[in-house]
Amino acid sequence: MDALYTAVATANGREGRTVSSDGQIDLALAMPPALGGNGQGTNPEQLFAAGYAACFASALGLVGRQAKADTSEASVTAEVSIGKDGAGFGLAVTLRVELPESLAGETGALLVKQAHEVCPYSRATRGNIDVDLVIE
Repeated sequence: MDALYTAVATANGREGRTVSSDGQIDLALAMPPALGGNGQGTNPEQLFAAGYAACFASALGLVGRQAKADTSEASVTAEVSIGKDGAGFGLAVTLRVELPESLAGETGALLVKQAHEVCPYSRATRGNIDVDLVIE
């Protein structure tokens, strides 16, 4: 891969801080209450959900432009779950894609499928975690 950009962030565990090299991210980290924490900070699952939602929305915009379809009113919500998976923990993702009425039906479904093929997050997770696509 010929890298065009590299993001750099450092964290010192699930309870502490995470900071990006450019200082744009400087967040307290905390375990969510569902995992026994106090919830007084963000967590890796929230950060992954935010990144995946943004990346998938961008991919949807790309395939929309290629198909000459207006996806500017579309939105993507990523739900990232963590749970027991065999001897350790695993992740699962549900991507909820809200499309404008003009993209209802097969056209929208095809664009979402194409976005899932080109999105770098989707490509990275394919075969590693369950990702469900839901069109709303």
